[in-house]
Amino acid sequence: MIDFEIPAEVAARRDEIRAFVAERIVPFERDPRLTRHGPNEDLRTELVGLARDAGLLTFQAPRRFGGWEPSHCDQAVLYEAAGWSTLGPVALNCAAPDEGNMYLLAKIATEKQAEEFLVPVIDGRQRPGFAMTEPGGAGSDPDQLSTEAVFDGSEYVINGRKWLITGADGARTWIVMARVAPNGHNAGGPTLFLCDGRTPGIEIERVMDTMDRNYVQGHGVVRFDNLRLPAETVLGEVGQALRYAQMRLAPARLTHCMRWLGAAERVQSIAVEHARTRTAFGKPIAEHQGVSFMLADNEIAIQQCRLGIWWACWTLDNGAKGRHESSMVKAYVSEELFKVADRCVQILGGMGISDETPVGMIFSDMRAFRLYDGPTEVHKYAIARQVLRAPKGSAPGPKGGAA
Repeated sequence: MIDFEIPAEVAARRDEIRAFVAERIVPFERDPRLTRHGPNEDLRTELVGLARDAGLLTFQAPRRFGGWEPSHCDQAVLYEAAGWSTLGPVALNCAAPDEGNMYLLAKIATEKQAEEFLVPVIDGRQRPGFAMTEPGGAGSDPDQLSTEAVFDGSEYVINGRKWLITGADGARTWIVMARVAPNGHNAGGPTLFLCDGRTPGIEIERVMDTMDRNYVQGHGVVRFDNLRLPAETVLGEVGQALRYAQMRLAPARLTHCMRWLGAAERVQSIAVEHARTRTAFGKPIAEHQGVSFMLADNEIAIQQCRLGIWWACWTLDNGAKGRHESSMVKAYVSEELFKVADRCVQILGGMGISDETPVGMIFSDMRAFRLYDGPTEVHKYAIARQVLRAPKGSAPGPKGGAA
């Protein structure tokens, strides 16, 4: 059975991360370099430097790259601590999409590709971008991928347009998804390519104005205009991009949940303190049932979300691919934590919709979290298909082994 006791070494590292974020990173939440498009590059560089000096930078990296290589269950504890501030994961270099991109590159990049494109990201010297989502629909339904890569004998020539590409402006390590046309060398299909963000043919059209502001340089609109890449820039195998994307997405959905769980704890702590000290009608508002029940609902939701995350992480640590489990947890956690943030705004009243506390900003970011790595409805669709495919009469619930 699952053991809920956190190992002493992991608990010590959690406490170290939490103290670092609370003492060194939280003060930057009022820094003017945290713009409507998220932290700018200058702020990111300073935060990363603090984490590097503290010996905490990119702690999740594989040991061969100098990291701690925590298990998925251990990550759940550590990422939750990092999420106490939305700037915490940025400083520690475990924010999306960078963390998921590093995970994928560590899994399938060649040694040469890893040295050129992964190591500088792990070191915090440059940022990656994952260019899949398109205005025409390729996102939740990647089969609609329209960006094309034509092989001309020695190079692939890529043309297409992407949007909502997180951190595109200033990214150096690019993972580009494009559909390779069938040719005499391979059958083609959706394929991942690696390239330097300074390569001719990559144009950042603009940074989109969105309601979230926790990602470095926000979300960009990108055009690929005759982007020419040599054959050795293919990441993995031609035609396997969707399989690799799923390899990346299952754990990435969970790390999203871990980080936002930490943020939910933060807004709950602010709401609790406000409820204790704010008075109305002759007593602290915490003594009014309407407020106290909201705090109770929050506490229940936070613990339920934590247990769901731990369960899904346990299945991954025990060898499951985790696609079904991560979809269930992502759908549930994103909805419940948004409700937590919403109730905290309500408890704070007018102050909750201002920048006087981080509650309003986290609420806006939580709303976007319901869309990151697939909206709730798409996950429910996938979950339902899995349920309906189960053999007739099969028992629901955990199975033996890795669920």
